Amino acid sequence: MSQSNFKGSHFPKCVILQAVYWYLRYALSYRDIEELLEERGIKVDHSTVQRWVVKYTPLLETEIRKRKKTVGSSWRMDETYIKLKGIWHYLYRAVDKENNTIDFLLTKKRDKKSAKRFFIKAISNNGLPEKINIDKSGANLSAIQSYNEENQTNIEIRQVKYLNNIVEQDHRAIKRIVKGMLGFKSFSSASVTLTGIEMVRMIKKGQIEIEDKSAQSTAKIFYSLAV
Repeated sequence: MSQSNFKGSHFPKCVILQAVYWYLRYALSYRDIEELLEERGIKVDHSTVQRWVVKYTPLLETEIRKRKKTVGSSWRMDETYIKLKGIWHYLYRAVDKENNTIDFLLTKKRDKKSAKRFFIKAISNNGLPEKINIDKSGANLSAIQSYNEENQTNIEIRQVKYLNNIVEQDHRAIKRIVKGMLGFKSFSSASVTLTGIEMVRMIKKGQIEIEDKSAQSTAKIFYSLAV
């Protein structure tokens, strides 16, 4: 991100980034962020904070993707439920055996097509895994088999329940943040917000290469992405 991305804003870059970071890092609503800023003498409407999250999260994702460290070749994949306007949606996620986040994808359905979209995205961003552990879902199994057949690959498929404990536990950190947000209004805003949460989690896990070695905390690394 460059300084030009903040050109024309009525607020300093540091205020914008802090508001976006708080929202993506902690279980807070937009109104909570509005109140926290007001306590610091900064008057910002919660709707403005929402616009900042939608605008800057994709830009921050681009920076983080550039600096993301290589993940392992043994993946654990699972999906969890996310409610959007009273309707359940599905967040596909994968981590490696060291619990490094591989990738994620919010979908409206839980089926072969959605699972395959996730695998294509994850492989495109991270390279081909040697093996993927999944649950007993026939859709997930069929999706990987289809990918292997179409691309003449030989990804090993395992369905060992205890191996997926690591990704199931990792879901909890994402859902804890989501719970404090008091619900999503649209699929697009949910997708952007979940992307931001996942990005901050990657920073917290130490998955990002940083140039400024003095930036040690999750917050400082986050802010350094916009220098």
